[in-house]
Amino acid sequence: MAWTWRFEKADGTEVQPAVVPEEFTTQGDAESWIGEVWKDLVDGGADQVVLFDDGTKIYGPMSLHAEQA
Repeated sequence: MAWTWRFEKADGTEVQPAVVPEEFTTQGDAESWIGEVWKDLVDGGADQVVLFDDGTKIYGPMSLHAEQA
């Protein structure tokens, strides 16, 4: 099983991530990685991400922008 992320603009257009991702062996590892690098991804032009497991969409798009209070 390979957990991977797709990086997108707000309109769903795929973009190259500012931080090179890897293939993760668990969902938790993939989610931990996003938690560590999301600010760099936003700075690099990504607005949202979609999580896949072996090509099957698990969830998303999930915004990388902090919610306004």
